[in-house]
Amino acid sequence: MSLRTRLLLTLGLTLALLWGLAAAWLMRDLEEQFVATLDQRLAQSARMVAGLMAQLPEEVWLQADRRALSIPPIGGLACQVHSPRGEIMARTHTDLETILAAGERGHTFREEGGVTWRVFTYERGGLTITTADRMDERDQLLADVFKVAVVPFAVALLGSMVALWLGVLRGLAPLSRLRDSLARRHPDALAPVATYGVPMELRPLIETLNGLLARIQQAIVREQRFTSDAAHELKTPLTAIKTHLQVAGRVEGEAARQSLAYAEEGVGRLARILDQLLMLARVEGRVQFEDGEPSRVADVVELALRDTGVDPGCFALPEAWPEVDLALPRELAVTALRNLVDNALRHGGEGAPVTVTARLDEAAGELTLRVRDRGPGVDDKALAQMSQRFWRASKQRGSGLGLAIVMAIAERFAGRLEFARPDGEGLEACLTVPVKAGR
Repeated sequence: MSLRTRLLLTLGLTLALLWGLAAAWLMRDLEEQFVATLDQRLAQSARMVAGLMAQLPEEVWLQADRRALSIPPIGGLACQVHSPRGEIMARTHTDLETILAAGERGHTFREEGGVTWRVFTYERGGLTITTADRMDERDQLLADVFKVAVVPFAVALLGSMVALWLGVLRGLAPLSRLRDSLARRHPDALAPVATYGVPMELRPLIETLNGLLARIQQAIVREQRFTSDAAHELKTPLTAIKTHLQVAGRVEGEAARQSLAYAEEGVGRLARILDQLLMLARVEGRVQFEDGEPSRVADVVELALRDTGVDPGCFALPEAWPEVDLALPRELAVTALRNLVDNALRHGGEGAPVTVTARLDEAAGELTLRVRDRGPGVDDKALAQMSQRFWRASKQRGSGLGLAIVMAIAERFAGRLEFARPDGEGLEACLTVPVKAGR
């Protein structure tokens, strides 16, 4: 069922129910008021006749002793006057003696010949006055009143339904325009949907849709960048491997073995580039890394230094590490620190120790890992480019992706990566990441 149909049915049935209840309530109240008004008229007629009879001259009373006076009938109303002795003194109808006979005081119902009457009996000055209404005439009059009252309700209800239908169509028109706009868009179009002139209720939907389009565009850009980077970076090692294999196939002896060794080295470099490209794509994407293992600082440092495959004596470490957990998966924390240490080992000079320290800022809720080497350092221009993809200092080996991966990890978890040239020599890399609370 469409939203439009659901709205029309829900609101239409609700409106019809409310109008119906209001009409029923009004009709009931109208009937009660109508009956009370006619009963009051009946009683008032009896009182009026009693007052008139009391003002009649004496000769009229003498005449009434001989025969009953005739009262001009009123439309839909019958009346009869009895003397204290029970004799009929005056009446409007001669054929209603049973209906108009004196009886108990007040209002009552009487029936004769299949016709029901509403009767009121009143006593004053010894006289008993009885008035009566035909119930079928009352019912006909009440039906006429109901018809007059129901017609405006029916017209109002019909008008409300038409207004509701037009209002729902007009209110849902922005949804139809949005649907048509999306249907006309090119499949490759990822530009945000315009929100100008859109009702407030649709803005969150369109903003959510625009956020989805932005994420899709970012994913496509990452995919294209990964493809471009892979094509660019894998071309050189593949060409070198192919060349070395061709040389090995043409020569023999030591030259062939050396060419195969070069080809094997190229394969290793190719594997490292692929691993780093895949890791960078995973970090920049939405892949979940959480493995449930606590990311304690001491464990992260131990695993990162072990992965380098270097003698622990090449590192200068503090006696103790802060007792906190990092607010990022241990796998990524180890990868980031290992890349920083690998970079320091590669460019820190032969035999120069690499210093790894940590400083906890409890107020800010973050921890900074510092990795410092004792190499020649870099100039200001190179310092600003170190975390860019595939950037390498002149005559330096490597893929140029290690520091870019560290930067991507830091940005994903609201951290930061900074480089500085401390007093003296070397380069210091500072990786700041948030820590978990409650430790």
